[in-house]
Amino acid sequence: APVSRNHSEELEPAGGTPAGSNSSEWFLDTGATSHMAGSSGNLHSLRPLPRAAPITVGNGATLPVTHQAATSFPTSAAPLHLRNILVSLDLIKNLVSVRSLTRDNNVSVEFDPFGFSIKDLPTRTEMLRCNSSGDLYPLHVPAPQALLASTDLWH
Repeated sequence: APVSRNHSEELEPAGGTPAGSNSSEWFLDTGATSHMAGSSGNLHSLRPLPRAAPITVGNGATLPVTHQAATSFPTSAAPLHLRNILVSLDLIKNLVSVRSLTRDNNVSVEFDPFGFSIKDLPTRTEMLRCNSSGDLYPLHVPAPQALLASTDLWH
């Protein structure tokens, strides 16, 4: 379950990172009912939610939700879209709801001792493979590959 931190700060500007978190790291969570983020960095379609219900975490604590947003991650086939992300500055980990991910993108997630694979549901084609040696399942987005150009020299 996410751990909260006490603060009195306003919503971070895009690209800001709250203390104790990395706004670009996301972790799969089979128990999360919604995607959740601890800052607005790397998110788009940000809109305030002034009367949103709070997030209830594993120890029963509630965390205020300030905004709703969206983002996407590139894969080998098509982008994975995360919609309706709840933003709470008290979260220290960004969480991907496996249930929302599979429903919104028509994909399956297969876990194994070494990590997980996200596959296109109709074709069963692997779209993204993420290995993990720790206790969590981090979503590792492949880095953009540089295009290599070769030139032939004519004498």
